[in-house]
Amino acid sequence: MSRHSKTGMRIFIFIWLGQMGSLIGSSLTSFALGIRVYQNTQSVTLLALILLSASLPSSLIAPVAGVLVDRWPRRWVMIFSDFGAGLSTLAIALLLFAGKLEVWHICIASAVSSGFSAFQLPAYSAATTLLVPKQYLDRASGMIQLGRGVAQLLSPILGGLLLVTIQLQGIILIDFLTFLFGIIPLLLVKFPEPKITSISHSQTVQKSSLLQEVTSGWDYITVRPGLLGLLMFFTISNLLVGAVEVLIRPLVLSFASPAVLGTMTSFAGIGLLAGSLIISTRGGPKRLIHSVIGFQLLGGFCIVVAGLRASVPLITLAAFLFFFGWPILNTCVQVIFQKKVAIDVQGRVFAIRQMVADASFPLAYAIAGPLADKIFEPLMVANGPLAGSIGQIIGVGPGRGIGLMLILMGALTVLVAIAAYQYPRLRLVEDELPDVI
Repeated sequence: MSRHSKTGMRIFIFIWLGQMGSLIGSSLTSFALGIRVYQNTQSVTLLALILLSASLPSSLIAPVAGVLVDRWPRRWVMIFSDFGAGLSTLAIALLLFAGKLEVWHICIASAVSSGFSAFQLPAYSAATTLLVPKQYLDRASGMIQLGRGVAQLLSPILGGLLLVTIQLQGIILIDFLTFLFGIIPLLLVKFPEPKITSISHSQTVQKSSLLQEVTSGWDYITVRPGLLGLLMFFTISNLLVGAVEVLIRPLVLSFASPAVLGTMTSFAGIGLLAGSLIISTRGGPKRLIHSVIGFQLLGGFCIVVAGLRASVPLITLAAFLFFFGWPILNTCVQVIFQKKVAIDVQGRVFAIRQMVADASFPLAYAIAGPLADKIFEPLMVANGPLAGSIGQIIGVGPGRGIGLMLILMGALTVLVAIAAYQYPRLRLVEDELPDVI
């Protein structure tokens, strides 16, 4: 590795450590707020509303944010977005200390934080491509997934303990302090500036119009069927996974305590940590797209298994395997885009990818809660319409309607993975599109 490459890798690791610390603090707050809201309201719909608030603004703002990421220094974009997210956390803390925190306050604060994350995510991804040598992009992306795995592992363990000891007020204070831990490295380092490439100039519009620049990110993807197919595949997958994200906590809490939920979430975090460690230390496989489709297939089977029985060991095993594959799948998708998209337009292209793929999450959050509360749960009560048929297989009572929804979501996930492999442009995306870095 050259001296320049080593310097870039050291800067990336410095930033990564700060961002991981900030993510742990945010995960602690998210876990604690989710437990508090569901225990106080017993409403899947309200829990889904908070998740919707935390995702929709990011999707709506992403296209404009991506263009600004390409226009502005990416380090300052990350500083700006982290600072904004920190202010939203501070607002929650002040309301909580004043004894006035309501669900709608949490929704607004989540929406504000989501808006700032629309800038942070494409800036972080594009900055990684600038800093890290091409041959180590898979490991760097794996390290980012590793940070999420550490947060996933620690947040339920620490969150459950801290809720008892320092309560929600203390957890939110920790979150704000970890925000400072994340922003300091960004203030101390400098990023290299992206070079303008002939590839990007031939595929994008002149920078005279913000709207033209936004649409140029979409055009960049659509003229490359392999990238478009990968984007559509990931979007549909996110729709199904988003529904599962809404449903899994109420499913477990229907037959187990919050402490058990925390333990199960920790095992999911161990799976995420293990998968992240593998991809960050060993690198990605030679055929990235095969891992994308293969681990999506595994994830579908895990979702089906989680819905079959109200069983702590069974759901824990399914969660471990699902989250083991998730960072490998995400890393492979990320590296394909990083290698195939010109550096100076990665901000807008990654933002368009974020907008389209993540737009499925708000849709999932909006429909999963009402479907569970109003349709599937009533179907699976003791004397419900499906109690004598499907109920004989998966059981009846609280949570069994959600279990049925998971089985259906998992089956659809498997079908999407099989269909994706049948599309040649997606299956051969690594061969048909040249690397541009």
